[in-house]
Amino acid sequence: MLKKLLLLFLIALIVIQFFHPKRNISLASQPNNIATAHTVPAEVKTILDKACLDCHSNNTRYRWYFKIQPLNWWLTNHISEGKKGLNFDEYTHRPLRYQYHKLEKIAEQVSDGEMPLSSYTWTHKDARLTAAEKKTLIDWTTQLRNEMKAKYPKDSLKRPQRLPEQKSK
Repeated sequence: MLKKLLLLFLIALIVIQFFHPKRNISLASQPNNIATAHTVPAEVKTILDKACLDCHSNNTRYRWYFKIQPLNWWLTNHISEGKKGLNFDEYTHRPLRYQYHKLEKIAEQVSDGEMPLSSYTWTHKDARLTAAEKKTLIDWTTQLRNEMKAKYPKDSLKRPQRLPEQKSK
């Protein structure tokens, strides 16, 4: 009985190797990329390329292990979730409040060591950020938020506070 179960498991493992999800690769230009609205210095672009854009853009660098199922399904789902949270290639397509908030979240999560994810840096050693790289990203997002504050009315950057009686509705 155990041999039959192991054989069935092996056959299933072989069969799923032929089913792969659509890849996160876009050959089209990215007109809503963050770089179309904000200056992205070379050192920031380097950090984003190595530590962020595989999961937070429309283009993922696929390594050899993406060919192995079910790992590919798990990683593809991970990329999809990352893009839902923040997609640098769709950044300017979103409202100013969203853009401003995401800049705050980037600084907060990088500062707290939440990004890049440890599951990502485990296989991508080069994506581990040094203290200097973290400072560079945080300073950049702070600068962009300050530019947005100077350029746009305050109420376009922050969600209005709801009054206590509105919250209960």
